[in-house]
Amino acid sequence: MKINVVGTSGSGKSTLARQLAEALSAPCFQLDQLFWRADWKGTPDDIFFAKLEEALAASPEGWVLDGNFDRTRHIKWRDVDMVVWIDYPFLLVFCQAIKRAFKRIIRQEELWPGTGNRESFRKTFLSRDSILLWSLKTWRQNRKRYFSDMVNPRYRHIQFARLNSRREAQALISKVYSIRATLQR
Repeated sequence: MKINVVGTSGSGKSTLARQLAEALSAPCFQLDQLFWRADWKGTPDDIFFAKLEEALAASPEGWVLDGNFDRTRHIKWRDVDMVVWIDYPFLLVFCQAIKRAFKRIIRQEELWPGTGNRESFRKTFLSRDSILLWSLKTWRQNRKRYFSDMVNPRYRHIQFARLNSRREAQALISKVYSIRATLQR
């Protein structure tokens, strides 16, 4: 099975993607990890697209992809079976984003191995490039976009799962584990 987990920054895409990948026993890829280079430099699209194509082609039997990057749809949605849209209420997403930012700042976690990229108080709370500001700006437009995608005939080959709560996310994970167990019998 091939799944793309989408949603606003801070919604829990990476966590859910890892859990689904574990349930499927499939690799998990992060678009952010494929895109970001050292010093918060983005990868040019031709190289970014090639890296994404290579990652997905390496696991033709299935994968879980975490991330939006609208410009990658022609690659990631070409063969995807399911798009899992985390559509939690804005306040929950924003609070999760703040909590995650503080954790990362305190722990000085490197976000993607080998990049050296870390969140800082200044970048997170006092910058125009703030991930929190990005969440504020994109939550509403992401909702409009994914609502439209769910009814767009162009994407009728894709099963959409819109999750409105953590309980629904846990139910999806349980369902994937059940499907895998049934298939292994």
